[in-house]
Amino acid sequence: MKQLKYSRQREAIINFLATRKDHPTADVVYEHIRSKYPNISLGTVYRNLALLSEIGEITKLSYGNGADHFDGNNKPHYHFVCTECNSVSDIEVTTVPDFTQFTDSDFGGNIAGYCLHFYGKCPACK
Repeated sequence: MKQLKYSRQREAIINFLATRKDHPTADVVYEHIRSKYPNISLGTVYRNLALLSEIGEITKLSYGNGADHFDGNNKPHYHFVCTECNSVSDIEVTTVPDFTQFTDSDFGGNIAGYCLHFYGKCPACK
């Protein structure tokens, strides 16, 4: 992992994302961070989000619906994407089959993992 010089703003971004399950956009992160650091620029927030995503501290979620969303939880979990308001949030799933067992035999390669997303209308849009 790349060694970074400490930054209060970067630490604030990481801490903010760690408290969220709704995976905010860069603009939402910026508004929150700006309340603590009024002189921070939107460009600084974007650069830090890109850097943190690049080094694996956070995950950038792109669903083709416009703005990217950011997730501070790097443990395996599932996401729900609202097709109405484009919100992205964690979804609790108790049982999901291990798809690698179904695809490894037909694929001929080695599958290390998979990505599963759920789509529909969130409770607010329903």
